[in-house]
Amino acid sequence: MLRLRIHHARSLLGQLTSLKRGSLEGMTTDLPARMLRLLSLLQTRREWPGTELAERLGVTTRTVRRDIDRLRDLGYPVEGTTGHAGGYRLASGTAMPPLILDDGEAIATAVALRTAAGHLPAMEETALRALAKLEQVLPARLRSQVTALHQTTATITWSPHGPRVDADTLAALAAACRDREIITFDYTTRQHTRAPRRVEPHHLVASGGLWYLLAHDTGKTGWRIYRLDRITHPAPTRHLFTPRPIPGDDPAAYVADKIATAPTRYRAIATVHAPADTVRHRTRALAGRIQPRDENTCTLDCSSNHLPSIAQTLTALDVPYTLDADPQVTAYLRQAAQRLHHAATHRADR
Repeated sequence: MLRLRIHHARSLLGQLTSLKRGSLEGMTTDLPARMLRLLSLLQTRREWPGTELAERLGVTTRTVRRDIDRLRDLGYPVEGTTGHAGGYRLASGTAMPPLILDDGEAIATAVALRTAAGHLPAMEETALRALAKLEQVLPARLRSQVTALHQTTATITWSPHGPRVDADTLAALAAACRDREIITFDYTTRQHTRAPRRVEPHHLVASGGLWYLLAHDTGKTGWRIYRLDRITHPAPTRHLFTPRPIPGDDPAAYVADKIATAPTRYRAIATVHAPADTVRHRTRALAGRIQPRDENTCTLDCSSNHLPSIAQTLTALDVPYTLDADPQVTAYLRQAAQRLHHAATHRADR
């Protein structure tokens, strides 16, 4: 097991072995390992039923209660919870437990941090700092495996990174979603106006280099999506909420549909003589932008704020279609077609 915050882990082991002899009666010799395992389990969930902890540790619920008491005596903030079976959870406090990872988890964390540094806008520096700290405490056998992965893998970036998202903002919103806590923030709209928001955060969704927050706005009394790069000054309110059912029960699909139907600067609707599934595969368009008309025909909404992206989507079709579009779109497509024709003709002449 890899133990981050080593000084805390060693402190725990030292404190366990220095307990009074009377408090060690009936304990097995694997007590330190079991206590570290217990801490590891408490870190992986917000709340654990006592019976499930006992099953994971291979002990009785009475032993779990004694181990929880020992952790409390050592200063670790473990709270008891009420309910059908009762349980335990880590609370905030001054004595924080060590983060315990097994070999596979340590390697997966290192790879994920390296991937985040290359793919998540605004997270590059933060991910690299965390990766450097992790690699410092990796055992030699794991460090060599992680190094091999870094040296023998490469990433192809197909599009530039999106707007930068503040790492603290991302973490604050993720915590609010997890804890079901109402949060407030300032939001800059598409019209560049700023207004305060008070929302019940439900999910974070990443798409196309952008991050979105799916939330129920308490002021507008409805579901909204917010781009994280437009959110500033997030603040928890310490007021919890009961989660509402999300339309369709699929956060990613709901956000994708809202993105697909959002207003755009240029309108372009193609009637394509091909099945909807074929068009979706060739263009990788969002599901909400493709509407079947019959088994062999569909409509594709190519509308965008960026004229080249419309041309790229239409070029990917590679099947007959008709187009209903704004004059700016058709003018741009004519110019693009002329450039392509000139390039093809010039190549043929040579």
